[in-house]
Amino acid sequence: MASSPSRVPRRVFLAGPLAALVAACRSRPRDNGTVRVETLDLAGRSIDWLALPNASRSYKFAVIGDGGRGWPPQHDIARRMAAYHERFAFPLVLMVGDNIYEGPASPDDYRTKFEEPYRVLREAGVRFQAVLGNHDDPNQRFYAGFNMEGQRFYTFEPPGPALARLRDVVRVFAIDSTYVNADQLAWLDRELTRSRARWKICMLHHPLYTGGRYGRTALLMRWHLESLLVEKGVHVVFSGHEHFYQRSAPQQGIVHFTSGAAGSLREGDATEGDPIARAFDRDYHFMLVEIVDDALHFQAITRAGVTVDAGVIRLGHAS
Repeated sequence: MASSPSRVPRRVFLAGPLAALVAACRSRPRDNGTVRVETLDLAGRSIDWLALPNASRSYKFAVIGDGGRGWPPQHDIARRMAAYHERFAFPLVLMVGDNIYEGPASPDDYRTKFEEPYRVLREAGVRFQAVLGNHDDPNQRFYAGFNMEGQRFYTFEPPGPALARLRDVVRVFAIDSTYVNADQLAWLDRELTRSRARWKICMLHHPLYTGGRYGRTALLMRWHLESLLVEKGVHVVFSGHEHFYQRSAPQQGIVHFTSGAAGSLREGDATEGDPIARAFDRDYHFMLVEIVDDALHFQAITRAGVTVDAGVIRLGHAS
C-alpha cells in the first residue's frame, strides 16, 4: 500500500461556530433539478475497453488528482492516459490538486513530477488546467503548464466543437478549496449566476462527500459551498484529496466524483454506502469524461487498463 508522506497540510479556511456549521449542513437546500445516473455492466469487459461514445462533436477531457510525485505509479497512469488518447483524443486534463508534492516547487519538481510523466500528452497539445491542493505550493498558480494565469480560482470554457461553444454548453469553475473565503464565494456566486451553460462543472481539491477518512473536511466543504452550487445549477463536481476513486449518488441534483489516485493510493480507505454509490481503492486510476448534449459519460480506469466504473449522467430526469 502506498501512502502520502507524513507532512502537515495547508490549513483549510474555517469560518463560523460549530453549531451553525452542523445546522447548516443538516438543512437541505432546494433541489437543483433532476439527474439520472445510468451505470454500465463491467462484467467481462476487456483491458483498455472504451466505454465512451467518442463522438466527433463532443467535449472530451480527463481528470487526475494527487498525482505529482514523479515515481513509477504516476508514470504508469500517464502512459495509460497517453494510450487512451490515441483512440479518444481528449484535448484537456483537469488536475484536481496536489499537483506537485511537496512544499515549495523547484524547477526540478516541475520537470520530474509533471513535465516528464505527461510529456507524450503535452507534446500532443493536451492542455492541463489545475487547482491547488493542500500539499501544493501556492506559487504553482504562476506555472505556465498549469494554465492558472496567477489565479487561485477562475473559470473557463473547455475546448469543444465550435457550434457547441456558441451555445454555451459547458463551463468549468475552478475553486481553491484550501482557502474558501468571502471573496472567493462572492466570485463564485457572481460567475455561476452569469453563466448560461447547460453543464456547470466545478473542480476543487477537497470533496463535499466522502466515504474515506476526511469526513469532517467534507462537512466543512458542504457548509461553505453546497447551497450555492445547488442554487446556481451545478450538476457535477470533481475533486481529489482522498487517494482513491468514488462517485456519489445524486445529491440534490449534483453528482460528486473523487479522483485522487493518479499518483497516490490508500488501499482500504474507500467505503460504499449512502451517499457513495461506487468506490475503488485497490489501484491507481484516472478518469475520462465526454459530454454530448444532455449526457455526461464517465469512465474510471486503472493503470492496468481495467475499468472500475462507467456510465452516463443525464439531465432532466428523475434519479
